[in-house]
Amino acid sequence: MFLKPSFAAILASLASVQVVNAWFRLACSTPLVQERIDPIIAPGQISQHLHSIHGGSNFSKDMTYNTARQSSCTSCSIAQDLSNYWTPTLYFKDPTTGQFEKVPNGGLLVYYQNRGSADASNGGKGLKAFPAGFRMISGDPRKRSKKYAEGLGTQAELAERAIKSTCLRYGSGNTGYDYYGFPTTDCEAGLNTRLHMPACWDGVNLDSPDHKSHTAYLSMVDNGDCPSTHPVPLMKLFYEITWDISGFSNRWKGKPWPFVWSNSDPTGYGWHGDFQNAIDHCNQTPDQLAGKSEACPYFTVLPASTFSTCRAKTTEVVEPINGPMAKLPGTVQETPLSTAPPTAPSESSASTAGLN
Repeated sequence: MFLKPSFAAILASLASVQVVNAWFRLACSTPLVQERIDPIIAPGQISQHLHSIHGGSNFSKDMTYNTARQSSCTSCSIAQDLSNYWTPTLYFKDPTTGQFEKVPNGGLLVYYQNRGSADASNGGKGLKAFPAGFRMISGDPRKRSKKYAEGLGTQAELAERAIKSTCLRYGSGNTGYDYYGFPTTDCEAGLNTRLHMPACWDGVNLDSPDHKSHTAYLSMVDNGDCPSTHPVPLMKLFYEITWDISGFSNRWKGKPWPFVWSNSDPTGYGWHGDFQNAIDHCNQTPDQLAGKSEACPYFTVLPASTFSTCRAKTTEVVEPINGPMAKLPGTVQETPLSTAPPTAPSESSASTAGLN
């Protein structure tokens, strides 16, 4: 399902949205819920793989912008932001027992960034805040390898470049490194996974059949120009999560990489992120350039002791997710790395034939 507002509504939306020239960091610690729900890819159904979801408490398989705005709390640090942000979850597969265990992390950081030639600080006319009901995704859960030469500049290559992470090794005497897909070594200070969202909009559709075509990446992913097909410049979202994989290092030393994304991906290339907008916009200007959300008088910045206790209004899929367990939550199970195809079978359809 995708949403297309009337032309009059589009014009009203664009006219009423003020220019944005600010950025801030949004801290989201404990997930709101971890379950097989994805209202963008599989609305009204059970998803095939587990997600870690952050944001407004009314998250559900049938959620809309209006129901999200009625959330009673958020698991992130700004009270007025009732948006939802979600990604797959990382699992450790014990090479001795074959059992899966969920890997802990330090929470999700979401950066609202002013980027691109259209930003006022770069001499442009300014960015637009997300319209009500806007949603998008970045990444492909089916992806299992790198396909394009870096720097090609096509939207497909930019989408591939938008997901790149770092093996953090400080304090260990080893040198950290950036990578596409999964690394091959322990990351003593954490596996830092990062994702850029598109920052250009077609100005018409709040969503699209593939949940991507209504958006486009900046010409340099983190900066640059919007293509003529997507002329409306938006704030750019950037996700960051650091996973504590080193806690498992004594159980796989000298053996192949043992971690897998919850979407059954042993390569790392299939990490992805979803965004459902439900924020009232704060359009302050220079006072937020240091990235301090407190600088915006519109925001109520919550203490961690408050937002970390917010939970989803309902848990729609109740099943074991922590492990140890014999298989991943869901219906699509791990493909061994040696046999993983460049693109995995489609995971866009949902499973409703029982909980696994």
